[in-house]
Amino acid sequence: MSNGSKEVTPKELRWVGSAHEDVKSFPKAVRRDIGEALFSAQIGREHSTAKALHGFGGRSVLEIVSDFNTDTWRTVYTVRLGNVLYVLHAFQKKAKKGSSTPKKEMDLVKSRLKLATSDYERRLKNDKKAP
Repeated sequence: MSNGSKEVTPKELRWVGSAHEDVKSFPKAVRRDIGEALFSAQIGREHSTAKALHGFGGRSVLEIVSDFNTDTWRTVYTVRLGNVLYVLHAFQKKAKKGSSTPKKEMDLVKSRLKLATSDYERRLKNDKKAP
């Protein structure tokens, strides 16, 4: 018997660079928050801890912000590539002043977004070749 809700197929989740290993090194409570937020994104929802990362136009690159024991942990992902969610970067924000993302981290996000885009395009091309 249906309750009227439509079942959603989660987007595939792919990790770029060291993002997966970085998240695995975070405290357990932070990993749980990130997991919940990523799953929300996979099913087309935006978790309350996610916000648009400035500099990428719109809401296609988002950042999960998790505070734990006076520290801030961030995980950046993109939903702009079709049916795949790419986790681009994960890090502990160490700067004591301001809430902006440090340039070094932004440069890494931009670099990994290019890698994710290339991976997605390659996979799309290969899918079209498959019989």
